[in-house]
Amino acid sequence: MLPGETFRLFVSTTGRTFRAEAFRMGWYGGAQARRVWTSGDLPGQRQQVPDASDATRTVSAVAWRPSARISTGGWPEGAYLIRLTSDSGDQRYVPVTVRSRSAAGRVVLVNAVTTWQAYNAWGGRSLYQGPDGKGDYDGRSLAVSCDRPYDHNGARLFLVYEQPAIALAESLGLPLAYTTNMDLDADPGLLAGARAVISLGHDEYWTPAMRQRVTAARDRGTNVAFLGANACFRRIRMERTAHGDRRLVVCYKTDWKRDPWYGRDDAAVTTDWREPPEADPENSLTGTLYESNGTSAVYTVTEPGHWLFAGTGATRATRIPNLVGTEYDRVTGDAHTPRPMEIIAHSPLECRGVRSYQDSAYYTAESGAGVFNTGTMRWVESLKGDGAHGIPPSSARFTRRVTANLLRAFAQGPAGRRHSARDNLARYDPYPNNAIWLHRDLW
Repeated sequence: MLPGETFRLFVSTTGRTFRAEAFRMGWYGGAQARRVWTSGDLPGQRQQVPDASDATRTVSAVAWRPSARISTGGWPEGAYLIRLTSDSGDQRYVPVTVRSRSAAGRVVLVNAVTTWQAYNAWGGRSLYQGPDGKGDYDGRSLAVSCDRPYDHNGARLFLVYEQPAIALAESLGLPLAYTTNMDLDADPGLLAGARAVISLGHDEYWTPAMRQRVTAARDRGTNVAFLGANACFRRIRMERTAHGDRRLVVCYKTDWKRDPWYGRDDAAVTTDWREPPEADPENSLTGTLYESNGTSAVYTVTEPGHWLFAGTGATRATRIPNLVGTEYDRVTGDAHTPRPMEIIAHSPLECRGVRSYQDSAYYTAESGAGVFNTGTMRWVESLKGDGAHGIPPSSARFTRRVTANLLRAFAQGPAGRRHSARDNLARYDPYPNNAIWLHRDLW
C-alpha cells in the first residue's frame, strides 16, 4: 500500500481485548524500530480455522470478520511490523510494507512476500507440507492464500532474512525505496530510474513479470544484488481471491502437469525455473545457480583484493565457519552464465554426500549494471552477530562491511562503470564432474 492508504486487520484471539501497535523497522540509532501508531484496546473475537478447499488444497480465512481498519496517514514509507498483544500478554506480529511512490535515484529494498507465504503453514498446509508435517509432501497446497495469518510469531522470515539488512541500509543514510515483490509483479514502471534493486536473504518465488522487470532494469543500468541463495528458483503465478487481486500464490512444483496452464501457455506453468516445460534457469539473472541444502560450511575468501572486500582485512587465509548454509549457490559456467563473471569466494563443502562448492560472485552487464550474489542464505542473518548456526559473532564485522561497500557503490549508479568484473572462471574450473548436472538436483 502507499502512504496514507487504509488496510483492514483480521485477528482471531481468545483474549477479551487486544491492542495493535505499528513499528517502522530501520536503524534508529541501533534501536532498529520506532513506534508510529497504537490502537488502544480493541474487542477480541475467536475466528474459525478453515479447512483446505478445492483441488489445490488451499487454506483461506477469507470468511473472517475484520477487527480494525488502520490508516497509514503520517506513516513514512518503509517496512513495518504490527505487534498484536492480547489482554493475556500473548503477542504476534503482522508484517506490512508501506511502499515508496517512486524508486527514481534510490536503492530499492524488496520484501519477498511470495516466499513468506510459500513457507507459511498456518492452517496446516504450505507449498511444502500437508497436515502431517514436513513428511507430508503429497498433502501440500498447490496454491497458498494471503488471506490468512502467518504461522509461528507472524514474521519469522522477515526477521531472519530481511530486517538485519534493512537496519544496515538505513544506518548508511542512503536514498532507499521500499516495495514488495507483489508490487513488482503488479507495476511495470515500479523500478523506473532505480539505482539498485536488492533481493534480501530468502527470495525464492518469482513470477515471470518479476523476473522480466528486474532483468529489464539491469539492462537499463540498474544494479542488482541477491543477499541470499536460492533466489528466483520457483516460477509462480499470482491469482485473485475474494479480497482482491494477487492474493493467491500458485506453484504446482513437481505436479506441473496438473497446472491448468500446461499445454495452453507453458511459460506460465508453475514449477522450478530450470525445469520443463519452459526451462529458463535462474542464473542468467542471478549469476549463480542454486545447488542444494542443507549444509553448513566454511566461507572461503579467494579474491581478497576485490573492491567488495575493501576495509575488511580479508586475505586468502580468511575463513568464516558456518557462514555457508543452509542453502547455497554456485557458478556453473554453463551457457546461461553471464560474462564477465568474477568469483570472489569459493567455498568447498559437502552436501547430501556430494562434494561441491559455494560461490559468491559478481558480474557486469553491457548496460554498466553490476550484479552481486552472496550465494549463501545465512548472509543477512550473520549481520546480527548473534552467533546463530555457530557463525562467529565477530564475522558480522566482515559481512556488514562487505554489504556496506556493496550498497554504497550500487547507490551511485551503474557499478560496472567503476568496477568492471574481471572474468576469472578459468581459475575456478571445478566442473569436469559437475555435481549439479550429474545428479540433477541434489535435494
